[in-house]
Amino acid sequence: MTGVRFLAPLLLALLSGALAAQPAAPAAGEPTDRHAQASTAPARLTLIIDDLGQTPSRDRRVLALPGPVALAILPDTPHATQLAEEAHRNGKTVMLHLPMDPAGGRYAWHPGLPVDELEKRLDAAFDAVPHAHGVNNHMGSRMTADATAMSWLMGELQRRHRFFIDSRTSTATVAGATAQRVGLASLSRDVFLDNEPTAEAVAEQLERAVELARKQGSVVVIGHPYPATLDVLERELPRLAARGIDWIGVEQMIAVRGNRAMAAHGKGGIYR
Repeated sequence: MTGVRFLAPLLLALLSGALAAQPAAPAAGEPTDRHAQASTAPARLTLIIDDLGQTPSRDRRVLALPGPVALAILPDTPHATQLAEEAHRNGKTVMLHLPMDPAGGRYAWHPGLPVDELEKRLDAAFDAVPHAHGVNNHMGSRMTADATAMSWLMGELQRRHRFFIDSRTSTATVAGATAQRVGLASLSRDVFLDNEPTAEAVAEQLERAVELARKQGSVVVIGHPYPATLDVLERELPRLAARGIDWIGVEQMIAVRGNRAMAAHGKGGIYR
């Protein structure tokens, strides 16, 4: 399904030519990384919650978060379609959380699968998660390092008018760099909130995200629907504005970053 009708106007504008295949070279005298001037710009944060569709009580807590949280829904979960429909009705950004090797299941991408099978699994996953504006990888440390598969995926998402978020589950990922080369609307994750799913650790990671937003001007944060994560988010997200943090949606962050890599992921805006 093409799903063009589900795209926000901002994303349509991005995909109609606002993003170049390569970031523009800086003018003479301009810093090579525009985020070096972040101290004079707003500090912006984007939040994605992964692994949704499994537990209705946790899904409902994510839906109830007050701001522009994006919901990344696993296609092979029992409540995937219902949650996608409800999130869409509530004005939330829906994403397909696409399983990739070493993840398993009937939707999962694995190295060596022919393109027609990759396409079949992608079609089925989008059918299971209606209203998905974009994709991020679930697991995928092997697949996101597969240059051939990532090249096909980014071209296909461009054709379908979807964006891609690289969860960066591997330092060997080529997903962000491939998306950048073809001019696909995309972002890369900066901070995982809950590799250690305790309240103390999640709070520390959120604080790290806030400081990174202040330092580089923006931060892309991914969390999961763990009880401790949701406890911290319910308490701290309403306080972001008072701390000078502008919580924005995924598509707005794509426009803010303009497909440029952050310093941890590349040099001069170009992904390594």
